[in-house]
Amino acid sequence: MATRIGIGLLGLGTVGAGVASILTSPEGRHPLIAELDLVRVAVRDLNRSRPVAIPQERLTTDPEAVVDDPEVQVVVEVMGGIEPARTLIMRAIAAGKSVVTANKAVIARHGVEIASAAAAAGVYVLIEAAVGGGIPIIEPLKQSLGSNRINRVSGIINGTTNYILSRMADEGADYYAVLKDAQDLGYAEADPAADVEGHDAADKIAILSGLAFGGPIDRDAIPTSGISNLQSKDVDYATQLGYGVKLLAIAERIETTSDASPALPLAVRVQPTLVPKDHPLAGVHGVNNAILVEGDPVGRVMFYGPGAGSGPTASAVVADILNIAGIRQLNAAPGGLDPLLAASSWRACRLVQGGEIRQRNYVRFNTDDAPGVIGRIGSCFGDQEVSIQSIVQFDACDEGAEIVVITHEVSSGAMQKALSAITALPEVRLLASHLGCL
Repeated sequence: MATRIGIGLLGLGTVGAGVASILTSPEGRHPLIAELDLVRVAVRDLNRSRPVAIPQERLTTDPEAVVDDPEVQVVVEVMGGIEPARTLIMRAIAAGKSVVTANKAVIARHGVEIASAAAAAGVYVLIEAAVGGGIPIIEPLKQSLGSNRINRVSGIINGTTNYILSRMADEGADYYAVLKDAQDLGYAEADPAADVEGHDAADKIAILSGLAFGGPIDRDAIPTSGISNLQSKDVDYATQLGYGVKLLAIAERIETTSDASPALPLAVRVQPTLVPKDHPLAGVHGVNNAILVEGDPVGRVMFYGPGAGSGPTASAVVADILNIAGIRQLNAAPGGLDPLLAASSWRACRLVQGGEIRQRNYVRFNTDDAPGVIGRIGSCFGDQEVSIQSIVQFDACDEGAEIVVITHEVSSGAMQKALSAITALPEVRLLASHLGCL
């Protein structure tokens, strides 16, 4: 008979309740789920009503009691936040227990430490639910796409911002009005900064970068811009020019001659970006997520689906539990880890300087409505060898004009020099907007 596996659950919020619901209703699911016992659950309040029935004797307000329980072989951390989650994960590893976590913030900042400890202890730390909710992206990067030379990973990996941008584009709605609706619907937190300022997406692209390119990067060094300052007129202008606006997280390998470092140079950033209407990511609407992976020889593949919520995220958590359970049922040798499932780092990576990042750009200037302004703006771009794809003047109030420019691909350093020269022109009142462009 197969050995039953005890599961300890840290957190019984939205995701935790979803996990508990799956584990306590195995009928019709993979038969291995019936071999999983939900032994102990840590909660904040023992008396709170919950959507899933758990015997009272299995509940505790002490998360260390869950980790230390001898009947628990796999610890599932869905508490969120940096601490005490990190300490509890490390405690579980030290006790020889594998861990499943949905905590992107911990993995983005402490993933190297956690992975090193897990390898030394001969246990797994699996993180499928940390990025993309129910979308399977972590395991494909570790396993299915392992034979590829990954060149680029880009995507929409925050459902809250995608919902807001979709509404702004479809309805011409104001950012703050849509944000309030998102909060009322539960898509956005009361304090939405992690989503709308891009921090959530930066955590996730840090994780994806490490898996796709083979080595960890400095999460805190990722250039990050959110959508809180995005104006509805930029969304409208983008639509008129044949684009949608998405908050994209992008990681790509680049060629650089800046130094002789053996580490793989990567350009990683999070920013609002114009996406051509015929691009695969342009059709991703509402709270959905999508991750586009470009590699050799596979070409371009996209992973799409719900990026958050109890059901999708719990699905990913339990999939990781099943991976660990399957290995245990095979009676793998102690300390012997599947190298693809564990996915340790295998080379050094580094982030290039911001000025080395190359991309197309969308910029909008408020200017005087005077002859020759477009020509002088064009000359400033030309002086820095910034090639212009299109330049369009829109009418503005106060006897002014709005000039929108889309450039060809250029280094961020050259672009910043050109913008400095343009904003110094007496006819240019303001650089009103600067976005990325695919």
